[in-house]
Amino acid sequence: MPMTRTKARLDRLIWILIYGGLFAVVLGYASRESAATTGWTLMVVGGSLSAVGVVLIWVRSRLGPDT
Repeated sequence: MPMTRTKARLDRLIWILIYGGLFAVVLGYASRESAATTGWTLMVVGGSLSAVGVVLIWVRSRLGPDT
């Protein structure tokens, strides 16, 4: 039972990181002309968060099936 709960939390974290990161990338892209430093920072941080989410998908696939 605890393993199932942990996997559910990991799944939730993965999608929050991916979608939140992509949102930050889009927000940074939209604001890069008016605030260049902030825009690029948002794009880099958002891309990094999305990359962490993708790596966590791989980690989740290594945990095995739910029991």
